[in-house]
Amino acid sequence: QVQLVESGGGSVQIGGSLKLSCAASGSTISHDCMGWFRQSPGKEREGVAATNVGGLSTIYTDSVKGRFTVSRDNAKNTVYLQMDNLKPEDTAMYYCARQLGACRRWADPQQYRDWGQGTQVTVPS
Repeated sequence: QVQLVESGGGSVQIGGSLKLSCAASGSTISHDCMGWFRQSPGKEREGVAATNVGGLSTIYTDSVKGRFTVSRDNAKNTVYLQMDNLKPEDTAMYYCARQLGACRRWADPQQYRDWGQGTQVTVPS
């Protein structure tokens, strides 16, 4: 089982930017689907973005398209979520997660085997 550790969260102003990192250890994630999820109090966990095997194929939920970019650095065994033009509705705990192999039902949390501990992103209104 791989260990995933998110970092880079914090509090930023409306319109600001933040880059989250998800460092993996214990196993390579280069062959796996990596997803980013977020969850705020009282709401279900929401799939934000995912990157498929190879890193060139990405997918985003509609609310973040054009603002967020998911990428990976295989040499560092790390995935990233670049968040630009942040809005108050982006406030949530953000988690990275791993599927074994290629992405399937990318926004379904049940498809992911491993999860990080989460990092908080706050955009005050």
